[in-house]
Amino acid sequence: MTIKAVVFDVGECLVDETREYGTWADWLGVPRHTFVSAFGATIARGLDYRETFQIFQPGFDLYEEREKRAAAGKPEHFGEEDLYADVRPAFAALRADGLHLTIAGNQTVRAGRILRELFTADVDLIGTSDDWGASKPDPAFFEKVAEVVPAEPGEILYVGDRLDNDVLPALAAGMKTALIRRGPWGWIQQHDPAAERSTFRIDSLAELPELIAKLNAAES
Repeated sequence: MTIKAVVFDVGECLVDETREYGTWADWLGVPRHTFVSAFGATIARGLDYRETFQIFQPGFDLYEEREKRAAAGKPEHFGEEDLYADVRPAFAALRADGLHLTIAGNQTVRAGRILRELFTADVDLIGTSDDWGASKPDPAFFEKVAEVVPAEPGEILYVGDRLDNDVLPALAAGMKTALIRRGPWGWIQQHDPAAERSTFRIDSLAELPELIAKLNAAES
């Protein structure tokens, strides 16, 4: 089946989260390089990234701490300066090729508002886990993607940086996938044999228009 729609994860796919990791280190009162080192080690061990916070503050509740940060005037934030340089050119090229574009990831309501401010003119649809009441890798999240995107699952390409949260559950939902090598998961998981299951393996979103065009030509 040809690809008619492309769905993008947010963190480390569109948004460089380096600044956000730093603000969490600051919130915990931990040196930034120490926090990032522990974060990478947690991922490399195959653990939930939230376990990183437990190292420095046992009993840490990410949801509660997000609300505390917001109340203290320090909510999660990202802006134009945090977007990877290839994002807007890739969106423009893909839309010019007639593809339906969606952004869908595990994000809070606040982050969803930021995404809509940044991308409303660039994509057809934006959805978050808080909007839908389902978070990746729950199959319900990908069922919702299939429901809102005007294409069959096999015509949808899901683009993300993680095998566990993005590629494998999207494949299980019948979608095609692109694994992008950037951010902690993208680099740490790149040699996992499961990465070979992805439809595409890329280092930049700029690669997508040509890859999709070639696949669609071969399928048509």
